Amino acid sequence: MPEGPEIRRAADELAVVLDRRIAKHVAFGLPHLKCHDALLSGRRIEAVESRGKALLLHFADGWSVYTHNQLYGRWQVVAAGKRPNTTRQLRLAIDTRDASALLYSASDILVCQREALAEHPYLAGLGLELLAPQTTEEAVRARCDEARFQRRALGGLLLDQGFLAGIGNYLRSDILYAAGVRPDWRLGDLQPLQRAALADACLSLTRQAYRSGGVTNNLHRAAGLKKSGMCYSRYRHLVFDREGEPCWTCGTLIIRELAAGRNVFLCPACQAGR
Repeated sequence: MPEGPEIRRAADELAVVLDRRIAKHVAFGLPHLKCHDALLSGRRIEAVESRGKALLLHFADGWSVYTHNQLYGRWQVVAAGKRPNTTRQLRLAIDTRDASALLYSASDILVCQREALAEHPYLAGLGLELLAPQTTEEAVRARCDEARFQRRALGGLLLDQGFLAGIGNYLRSDILYAAGVRPDWRLGDLQPLQRAALADACLSLTRQAYRSGGVTNNLHRAAGLKKSGMCYSRYRHLVFDREGEPCWTCGTLIIRELAAGRNVFLCPACQAGR
């Protein structure tokens, strides 16, 4: 599933071709949404934004389109009127004079007035937005100090969008590694320095992944590995999806465990002690 950084980058790409443009033609692929084709066609798109893992398109006269890619959804920008040859199902097409924005395979789509978004179950439940410009290290540390989260194991807590919005599975593994903590430890059991390290890793790695196109590894190291010929998928992460490979720091082999029903990757040496 695309995580917060990927959705924000998709929103940036869409904004280049949609923001302040007239949607000459809007077509939904899901039958229950077809009634909105005529409603939105011909309207100006006023803004494109991301919140957590959701992407929002705001049209003139207060109309908005909420989309969530879930596991398989994918946005694609192509030349105006073009449709790629793909087996994916087209769920939403927005054609402007100069380009077309296409959403494939997603099924979580809603059309509503903008003020109604505040009551959307996903959006209303979002926690602190790590990619929001106003979010500071102090705000994330304060979030980690809130009493309601202290009894939660880190492996499940970091996937809870009501805690910190935008973190998914690859960010979870690499944040835990960067902070030197394990997924089965509870937030309230961390020492002050560990808690601060966790908060700082949540913010810094999420923002680095946004800026770098998904790289959570040390950027200097990643650049060297790329130059040596290593492929993106192998140099991209600190520990995620690196089971059986040596830790970049200590050489211990990375292991895989389950936390909150999903795979989490860690270094048993670097994440061993309190």
